[in-house]
Order: sequence, then C-alpha cells, then structure tokens
Amino acid sequence: MHRRSLLALAAASFATPAFAQAWPAERSIRIIVPVAAGGSQDIVARLLARHLTEALGQNVVVENQPGAGSNIGYEAASRARHDGYTLLAGSDSLSINRTLFPHLGFDPVEGFAPVARAVRVPQILVVRADSSATSLQDFVGATRRGPVAVGTPGNGSLAHLLGEQIQAAAEMRWTHVPYRGGALAVNDLLGGSLQGVMINIGAVTDHVRAGRLRGLFVSSATRAPGLPEVPTLAEAGMTGGEAVGWHGIVAPRGTDPAIIARLNTAIGQVVARPEVAERLAALGLEPVNESPDALGTLIRADASRWAETIRRARIQPD
Repeated sequence: MHRRSLLALAAASFATPAFAQAWPAERSIRIIVPVAAGGSQDIVARLLARHLTEALGQNVVVENQPGAGSNIGYEAASRARHDGYTLLAGSDSLSINRTLFPHLGFDPVEGFAPVARAVRVPQILVVRADSSATSLQDFVGATRRGPVAVGTPGNGSLAHLLGEQIQAAAEMRWTHVPYRGGALAVNDLLGGSLQGVMINIGAVTDHVRAGRLRGLFVSSATRAPGLPEVPTLAEAGMTGGEAVGWHGIVAPRGTDPAIIARLNTAIGQVVARPEVAERLAALGLEPVNESPDALGTLIRADASRWAETIRRARIQPD
C-alpha cells in the first residue's frame, strides 16, 4: 500500500479517540427537550443540565422544542451533528411514536444512540379522595355499572396505552378522555367532571400526599418510593400489565461511543447525588443507573409492545 494511504489510515484510526478525548472543550452542549417547559420531563432535563455543567466542565443548556407529539424536537435532534454537542431528552414516547406516527421522516427508535435512562416514571390511576372506588376492583365494577370517564395526557400517551391494555385484560370499558397535557386532566378530575385519571406519577404525587386524590395502583413491579401506600398493579389484582415510563438522554445516531460512555457515567453520578435524589423523590420519580445497552434494549422492546396495542385499539394521535 502506498505510504500516503498508510498515513491516512493511521490518522483516521486516531481521529475518533482524539476527538472524544477533547470533548466537550469546544463549545456548550445543548439538550433538546421535545415538550413545553414545566412538566416532569422538562424538570428532569434541567436538573441533569445543571449538574452536568459541573460534572463535564462545560455549559449544558436546555432548548425546548415542543409540538407534534414531541416529533418536532425529535426530528431536530435526529438531524443534528453526531458530535456530542446536541443531545435529546428522550422518553418512552420514542418507542410509541414509531407506530403512532407511521410517516415520520426519521426513525425514533433506530435514529438515536441510547445514553442513559435517568429516571423511571411509573404510571398511576387516581380518583378523587371522596370516590367510592377504594381499589382497582371497585373501579372495574363501576365501569360495568355505568359510564366512567378516565382522562389521560393524550391519545397515544403511555398512560392511554396502558389503560387500553388494562381494559382488555379486565374485560371492561371506560370512556377515554384525552387531554393536551396532564395538568388539565387532573384539574377536571378534581373538579368532578372525570371519574379517574391515568397519568405519570410525578403529575399527581403532591395531590395524593395531600389527600385530594387517591391512587388505586402504580404500574411498576414494586411500589413507588414516593407513594409507598399505593399498591402495584399486581397487588391490585392484575398481573402482567406492568409498564414504566422513563426520562433520560439519547444522542443522534453515530455519536462516538466514548462520548456516550462518559455521559452515561456522569448522569449516573448525577442522579446518585443526595440533593438530586431528594428532588426526584419529591416528584415521585426513581433514579436509574444502567448502561446505554440496557436503555437500547428497553426502547426496542417497548416499540414492539406498544405497536401491538396501537394497532389493536386503532389509536390515532391527537
């Protein structure tokens, strides 16, 4: 082989490690958040950004790009340079959106490199504290006696899909009322125009703790540390229906594995900090420290699981 070609190969073989070693000295890192400010996904992203700034020695900023079921932010991140300076605040909707929005110009599952699942986000079914339903079985019975309206954060949300699975398993039906965000659904439940709300635990933890709402189950395999009095779905009488959402970080596909490994380590250290763990616990969220491969496995498994539910129930996006 020509000497010049050998030199080119040698230079190429060292280019990626050298770049990864220098990262992130060049400029600030941005985290695209595909939802509006204020919700648990945004709060977690901002918490990570603040502490990653210290951990990485580089400014980490949050950029909200909401809309189109998170797909505006997702697409922007998928088309960004895979140089480690653009990250995405990912969630379970990456798996859901692949089937819910079949004509996207990008693949929400394969278009990203998993970095870290920072927190687990159990779902919860809540009713008003004065409701006659004190258990899931009571609630199932109520749906068989007459119309029962259950709100969710929207068509195709994890809460909606889990609700469809539970209804099929229990052979009962409620009236699904989709909202554009969970806060409005919770307000209507408190006001009495809904009989229940299925939602991520962080949206209602304060209401349950204050005695305004009652949790009938959480969707995780074990009880949520933030609401230990609420039974799991299995304890409430239904097995095999566990479904836990997540908030974390992914990167554009092709991002250097060394950068991903460094980010994964840093995020694991951040969520283990006592002050961060305390903030997450206040939201009812559970910190997670696991590998990028584990997150990738979860994303692909959920994509398969929810595709079946979406097709069977003929779910359409808002």
